[in-house]
Amino acid sequence: MTHIDPEALVASLRRMQKAAPATGIVHHLERIVQVVDRIFGYSGAGLMFADPDRILRYLFATDEAGRSLEHAQATVQAGPCVAAYTTDGAVTTYDVRKDDRWPDLAPLLHPDVRAVAGVPVRLGGEPVGTLNVYQDTTHDWEESDTEALHAYAHVIEQVIAAAVEAEEKSQLADQLQYALDYRVVIERAIGYLMGKHDLTASQAFTGLRKQARDSRRRVADLAAELLGEQGRGDPDHAI
Repeated sequence: MTHIDPEALVASLRRMQKAAPATGIVHHLERIVQVVDRIFGYSGAGLMFADPDRILRYLFATDEAGRSLEHAQATVQAGPCVAAYTTDGAVTTYDVRKDDRWPDLAPLLHPDVRAVAGVPVRLGGEPVGTLNVYQDTTHDWEESDTEALHAYAHVIEQVIAAAVEAEEKSQLADQLQYALDYRVVIERAIGYLMGKHDLTASQAFTGLRKQARDSRRRVADLAAELLGEQGRGDPDHAI
């Protein structure tokens, strides 16, 4: 059973609400996901948003296993988080790898992804994305789990609503679209490194992140550079 400290949860929610900026929304949303991961004690957390065609795509994940969960669902457009978006309600699974509802997910998931829970994130009363958590073991989700996730999803909704009030809606859409495109660049760079150096997706992502950290650069900037070098003749660039 996951233990959620009610006092720590309330204090964290208040900090998130107080710190919510009118600008820099993408960075702030990423911080909220990281806080969810840290305070709940789950194995990882992530955030998915729908693009203009209402196709759910992942924005953030706290680790490689979580990234595989988000990416797998974005690929097959099925899974607990996609279901939370389409049904506009909390969806949980004791073991997503053995859940008959989503048979296509298991081959795409990191071995550490087992139990998963997702809740919708809404704007104007309509779902626009999902907040998701996973466990690396099977897990019987309780009502306290989903209630806490709903509370954090509400903070995300407030952050987005505040941004809508402070900016033109088109500017907010541009920021979120940038975050989606930023993930596409990273995925393409991972694929390039896998083929060039015969790496697994996990090895490629870990190496890309380490090199970005060592050079004090953003992962997306390094990924874009690698793809640019690929287009200029694939010079030898080690990861």
